[in-house]
Amino acid sequence: MAVQVLTDPKTSKTKVKFLLPDDIHDGPVSAVGTFNDWTPGKHRLIKRANGTRSITLDVLPGEEITFRYLGSGGRWFDDPDIAELHGDGGIVRV
Repeated sequence: MAVQVLTDPKTSKTKVKFLLPDDIHDGPVSAVGTFNDWTPGKHRLIKRANGTRSITLDVLPGEEITFRYLGSGGRWFDDPDIAELHGDGGIVRV
């Protein structure tokens, strides 16, 4: 699982999909970062029938996103598959 950058070739619109295995954390998980002013709960990952949870966000091409996940009980964690990490979390360059 990982963060996926998706670009529609017809419209050139770009999306970022945050995707985790459902069993990575008991309870709800939110994607929190520069795209939502670090607001907990604003972008909650939705459980899927295939054993994952995810959320997809519209982003601007060329944007750099820093993010972490926030699970229930105030547990912060980084994406286990993100290629680039720094002190504030994972980095995604769109």
